[in-house]
Amino acid sequence: MSLYGKLEADVEIKAPANKFHEVFCSRPHHISTMSPDKIQACNLHEGDLGKEGSVIGWNYVHDGEAKVGKQKVEAIDPVNNSITLKLIEGDVLKQYKTFVSKIQATPKGNGSVVHWTFEYEKLNQSVAHPETLLDLAVQMSKDIDSYLTQA
Repeated sequence: MSLYGKLEADVEIKAPANKFHEVFCSRPHHISTMSPDKIQACNLHEGDLGKEGSVIGWNYVHDGEAKVGKQKVEAIDPVNNSITLKLIEGDVLKQYKTFVSKIQATPKGNGSVVHWTFEYEKLNQSVAHPETLLDLAVQMSKDIDSYLTQA
C-alpha cells in the first residue's frame, strides 16, 4: 500500500475566479477576516505577497484545535487563476512527509469553480488521508465566496 496520496474537491462559488485567486495570491492575510472561525492569522515570513518563493505562515483551527503551518509559494499562474503551495513547517508535517496544495479557480457561468488538490506522502500506513483538511479548505472557500459576494 502506497504512502503517497492525492485528494481533490470542487467548490462552486458565486465570486469571479480572478477575485478568488487574487485573495490567495496577493491578500492571504485577509482570509482571517473572511473566514475567522477557521483562519486566525496569516503572515508573510519571506519575500513579497503574490510572488513565487515567498513564505506564508498560517494560524488556523483544524478538528477543533489551534494549529500552525508555513507554506512556500511554489507556482502562480495568473492566466489559469492557480497557485501551488508547499508546506515547509507546521503541525501537518507531524503526519506527512510532504504536503502540496494547489488551488485553481475556473470561471463557470456567473461564478466559478474552485478546484483544490492535495498531494502528500504519509509518514506511515497508520496516518489517515487528509479528508478533514480538505473539508476545511472547502468550508473556507465558501466563507471567502460569501465575503467576496456580499453587497
